[in-house]
Amino acid sequence: MLVLLTIALGAGLFMDDFNRKFVYPIRYRQEVEEYSKEFGVDKYLVYSIIKTESKFDKDAVSNKGAKGLMQVTDKTASWAAKELKLGSSINIFEPKTNIRIGVWYLSRLEREFHGNIDLSIAAYNGGSGNVRKWLNKDEYSKDGQPLMKIPFKETSDYTYRVMRNYKIYKKLYD
Repeated sequence: MLVLLTIALGAGLFMDDFNRKFVYPIRYRQEVEEYSKEFGVDKYLVYSIIKTESKFDKDAVSNKGAKGLMQVTDKTASWAAKELKLGSSINIFEPKTNIRIGVWYLSRLEREFHGNIDLSIAAYNGGSGNVRKWLNKDEYSKDGQPLMKIPFKETSDYTYRVMRNYKIYKKLYD
C-alpha cells in the first residue's frame, strides 16, 4: 500500500499542468462561482472541498450520511434551508442546492474562525464545537488560535488533503 501511495505521489509531482487539470477538474463552474461570490468564499477552496469530499460525484453518500458534492449532513441542510429561506422540500443531491448550502456553511465557519482557513476546514469536517474545544486546550493550541495538532485523525488528514488540493487548484487556475 505504501509503495502504491509513493508511486502515485511521485507521478503527481511529474505531471504537467495540462494533465493535472484532468486530475483537478473545474466542474459546476457556474454554481461554484455564483455562490463563492455571494458568500465571499474563495472558489478554489470550494473546488478543493468538493474534490476531497465527493470527487465531484453529485450522488455521493458518506458512511455517516453526508450527501452530495460537498457532503452536507441532513442537520446542516435543514438549518441552511431555514436560514436561506429555501423551503422545506429541498433536494440536497441537486448540485446547485448542495453547493449553495455547502458554501454558505463554509462562509459561516470562516466568519466564526476569523478567516482562518485551516480552522474552517477542520470545522467543516470535525465540527466547529470540536475545533473550539481544541483551541482552548494547551495540548492542541498554545495561544487559542492555530492548532498545533488536530486530535481526530480523520479531520487532520482531511484538513491536509483539502489544503493540498487548494494550493494545487490555485496554482493551476489562478
